[in-house]
Amino acid sequence: MNNRDFEKVIQYTFRDKELLNKALTHSSYCREHDVETKNNNERLEFLGDAFLDAIISVELYNRLSQVDEGRLTKTRALIVCEKSLAQAARRLGIGDYLNMGKGEELSGGRHRESILADAVEAVIGAIYIDSGYAEAARFVSREFADTIDDAVAGKLFTDYKTQVQEALQKRGKKTVISYHLDKETGPDHDKTFYVHLVCNGKTLGSGSGKSKKEAEQKAAKATLEGGMKQNVL
Repeated sequence: MNNRDFEKVIQYTFRDKELLNKALTHSSYCREHDVETKNNNERLEFLGDAFLDAIISVELYNRLSQVDEGRLTKTRALIVCEKSLAQAARRLGIGDYLNMGKGEELSGGRHRESILADAVEAVIGAIYIDSGYAEAARFVSREFADTIDDAVAGKLFTDYKTQVQEALQKRGKKTVISYHLDKETGPDHDKTFYVHLVCNGKTLGSGSGKSKKEAEQKAAKATLEGGMKQNVL
């Protein structure tokens, strides 16, 4: 696989080829090949995350003219979540094009949801830098078209964090929910994160995952499945 093939897949040709190479470079590759950290895709991921939110927000604002801010926020969250991003990444086959360290690859990194999601955000960030907002929006609108349609139609899954927030707030009391990282285990290329959910000072659920987002979702799921019943707030 080479970057030129990937440009055909995403229907966009970079003027600055190094931007695409950076977007497709995981931090594990830099560690194993003694490449400067600034050449991995994490900074582009940061940028892409912000513009993905903005692009989806504009799309929903235009399409859901009668919907209030709360519903818009929830709908956007369904579209920009790690699961939806990873699905888009798999459709593009982005895992096959990533520059990745051998250790990460052997541990299943090319198929790991968090890595795939981050890579999609990095590509969005790279397109923005290369050609501006309009091209980034064109890419997002095309690649997330079905996801946006499903979200608008109410057909997408509701993430556990949203569900638990809504369930706890229905109790009619002041509700303060937070997620706390307990620990990280494993080498850099294969970390596991452990998180617990706290509501009004009480721990209601815990979970673990290969990313903080995954661990938080599992903590929220555990709260829905047992923590709320065992702890009366």
